[in-house]
Amino acid sequence: MSVESFIFEGGAHKHELLVELIEDLGGWVIQKKILAQESTITFTIPNAADIPLIREKVLELRGSLKIQPLLGTEVAVVSPTIARHHLPHVLCDIAEFMRRMGAKTNMIGLARGVGQRTAQISTREKNIIEEHDAAIFVFGNFEHCLKEHKWKLYKDITVPFVITGGPELDSIPYAEHYVSKIGRLPYRFRRLEELEKLREIGVNIAHAIEKVRESLERDPPILPSFAVKEEIERQVPELESVFSPTPIVPQIRGLRIKLPYSQFKEKIAYVKIGNYRLDEIAEIKQSNFRDYICVRLLSKSQISLKKN
Repeated sequence: MSVESFIFEGGAHKHELLVELIEDLGGWVIQKKILAQESTITFTIPNAADIPLIREKVLELRGSLKIQPLLGTEVAVVSPTIARHHLPHVLCDIAEFMRRMGAKTNMIGLARGVGQRTAQISTREKNIIEEHDAAIFVFGNFEHCLKEHKWKLYKDITVPFVITGGPELDSIPYAEHYVSKIGRLPYRFRRLEELEKLREIGVNIAHAIEKVRESLERDPPILPSFAVKEEIERQVPELESVFSPTPIVPQIRGLRIKLPYSQFKEKIAYVKIGNYRLDEIAEIKQSNFRDYICVRLLSKSQISLKKN
């Protein structure tokens, strides 16, 4: 199911009217924050024809509405290391810009990613990256290093990814998307042309993720991850004690649940989704990232095969 995603920012007064309209239209409220007199609501609408109704209500509430093309995705921002003398300062800017486009981001530093001939990625690091919907690899300033060595870090990654680096190149080995003029810089991005580079990364990531969504629509899950998230929140009260602002992170093909796998795997498996148990329409496994629970939704054809 293709959905349209937005963020509403406005006064807390009467924000419930917008929430009620979203629910009436069959949408899902992903996150709601009320701070003093201000409210921030991220949500999705399943039918694009209903967007004018949402815009009309936002106008009535005197708030603002922005499209969130990456809402419902989790993006890994990968650096060869997080040691200060190697870390590109722009890594934080890239992660923050993806968050403003709606994505949940995780910054990942590789254990042995620095250097040229010594650069390598472990199987566990690769598996952690592939639990995300997409990845951004932030590399340095040397053309020879990018062309001859760094491809070893991302060649076998199966999720969509974007490579950034300093040299102006048309392409680099084994990468479909490359954004230049972003290397190891000793300062944060402030100038207009630098912000345009962040937008270029966002456009490339959004384009790659849109391809995944189009492919998924040919054989989708029986329910989108937002609907499954809503049912899990309703049936698993322990999520209320999780300190993270997003106890459940929706992804394109599933969810990441921030509860210990060993304690809650059975409770999550027996969550009722319509006429199904969750373990009948999804794979539930332990995340390589801490002790979280990964839920991978099965497509309709996979569910049919599983029944037979």
